[in-house]
Amino acid sequence: MTSAVTRTGNPGLFDPITLRSLELPHRGWVAAMCQYSCDPDVAAGVPTDWHLVHLGQFATGGAALIITEAAAVSHEGMISPRDAGIYTQEQADAWRRINDFVHEHSAVGTKTAVQLAHAGRKASTYWPFSGRHNSVPASDGGWETLGPTEEAFGKYAAPRAMTEEDIDGVIRDFGRAAVLAVDAGFDAMEIHAAHGYLLHQFLSPLVNTRTDGWGGSEESRFRLTLEVIREVRRVIPETMPLLLRISASDWTEGGIDGAVSARLAKCAAEEGVDFVDVSSGGAVPAAPIPVGPGYQVALAEEVRTSGVPTGAVGLISDPHQADAVIRNESADVVLIARAALRDPHWWMRAAHELGHEFVPVPQYERAGGF
Repeated sequence: MTSAVTRTGNPGLFDPITLRSLELPHRGWVAAMCQYSCDPDVAAGVPTDWHLVHLGQFATGGAALIITEAAAVSHEGMISPRDAGIYTQEQADAWRRINDFVHEHSAVGTKTAVQLAHAGRKASTYWPFSGRHNSVPASDGGWETLGPTEEAFGKYAAPRAMTEEDIDGVIRDFGRAAVLAVDAGFDAMEIHAAHGYLLHQFLSPLVNTRTDGWGGSEESRFRLTLEVIREVRRVIPETMPLLLRISASDWTEGGIDGAVSARLAKCAAEEGVDFVDVSSGGAVPAAPIPVGPGYQVALAEEVRTSGVPTGAVGLISDPHQADAVIRNESADVVLIARAALRDPHWWMRAAHELGHEFVPVPQYERAGGF
C-alpha cells in the first residue's frame, strides 16, 4: 500500500490529505513538542494529566493530526528523566486515555501519531526548566548513554560506543514500542531521526565516524534508520501511516544537506515510510542555523523532490503563510508548535481568516466566529 496525497488543482491548508487509510480533514498538524512533565518519582515515562490537557486542547482547537512529544522506546533512550516513554504497558495505558479523549472531543476528527524516539548520546540530561544544565549524574537519577562512538555532544557526558548487540537491541526496542503504540490507540507512527538524537547521530557524518557496517559510507550511515523503519513497518498494520522526522541539514560543512536528505527519503519510502517531517539541526553544538520565519520550508521542498510527501515546520505562524507553503507546493502539510502554544485554537482562527467554514466543538459554538 502506498501513500496518496489528495489534490484538486493546487491544494491549500484546509484541503484534505490521505496517507494509506488515514483520512485527515486538512493539512494543519501539531508538531512534536517535548513537555518534560512526567514524574519519575511516581512512574517513569508515564504521561500525566498535563499531557491530557496539553494535547487535548489541540483536538478541541481543530488540529487535523497531533504528533506527540518524543516518546522514548526505552528508559536509556529518554532525553531526560522527565520524558515520556512508550516501553511499558503502564505508559501505553496512559497514552490510550489521551487518545480516547482526542478521538471523542474533536469536531473535525482529529487523529494522533506517536513519535518513537531514542536520544542516544543526548540522553540523561536535565530538563530545560530544572535550573541545571548538561548531563544528569547517576546520583541524581541519570544513566549511561549510548552513541555511535565515544565522542560526547558538547559538555554532555561521553556515551558508550554501541556494539552490534546494542544496535540490535535498539531496533527491537523500536518494534516493541510500536506494538504498544498500536495497542494504545494511535492512528499513525513517527520515527524520530532528527535533532541530533540517536538515529540522526548515525545518519550524520559529523557524528558517525564508525568504520564498520554502521558507518562510513552514506549507505552504511542510513542503515540503522532503515532497519528501524523495516522493524516498525513489520509490526504495525499495513493500513497505518508511518512518518519519519529528519534533520534535513546539519547547517555545518561536511554534514547532511537537502540532497542527502532527499536520497534518504527515497530509501525510507522504499521501506514503507509514507511521509517525511522535515526539520533541521541538532547534530553538533553551535551550528549556524539561520532561524527565521519559514526557515526550513526550502528544505521540505528539496526533500519533496524525492516524490515523498513532506511537512514543513519552523516558525510558521501566520495562516496565510501556512496556506502559501502548501499552495506553492513547497510541502504537503504544515506543522506548527510555538504558534499552537500561544493559541491552542489556531486552526479555527486560521480557517476564519482564510474564508473556510469550520465547525467548532459544541461547547465552543457560542463563541461565534474566530
